[in-house]
Formats: sequence, structure tokens, C-alpha cells
Amino acid sequence: MLVDFFKCLSDETRLALITLIFQEEELCVCELVEALDIHQAKISRHLSLLRKHHILQDIKDKQWVFYRIHPELAPWAKAVIARVVKENQRNIDSAIRKLNQMGERPVRQQTCCK
Repeated sequence: MLVDFFKCLSDETRLALITLIFQEEELCVCELVEALDIHQAKISRHLSLLRKHHILQDIKDKQWVFYRIHPELAPWAKAVIARVVKENQRNIDSAIRKLNQMGERPVRQQTCCK
């Protein structure tokens, strides 16, 4: 678990996904595509790996799939992610701005992931 966790954090895309999801608590693929300006296929591939290692959990709601930090992730791992988010807030601010431009979450749920 320890080595896999840090291998997942060592990739720039996966690190961006983890920190953004941690900060926002839950995001769908379309929000991640918008926020990070990365193709859906690449994001989905990385999300799959993060699910495989039980770092993220996916929640299906009709045609949408939302991702959140896995509730059974070890407390030390959550603390590492929290520290990374805290120390690198500037690096995710632009992604947060892009998310905020999408509108309120209920509106985003109605318009994204079609």
C-alpha cells in the first residue's frame, strides 16, 4: 500500500486529480476535464488506477460518475494529501477558478457528462 500510494502521487496528472478531489470533496469526470484541461481518456485512465489502489472511490449517479477520496484510505495517507493541498494551494487555484466558472454544482450536474 505504501509504495503504491507514493507511486500514485508521483505522477503529475494523478497528483492534480487527488489534490483537486480532496479539496472539492467530490468531482465528476467532466469537472476534472474542465478544471485540468486534460482529455477525458487520460483522466479516466488515471482515475482507474487511483480506484484500483483504493485512493479514490467512485459513486455512480445515473449517467454520472463522481469521485471522492476513498473513505477507508488510511489516516496517514489522508494527512499526506491534506498537507500537499495546503502547501501547494497556488498550484490548484487555477483549476478551482475553472470549476467555479462552471456554475453551481446542481447546474453542472444537469449540463455535464452527457
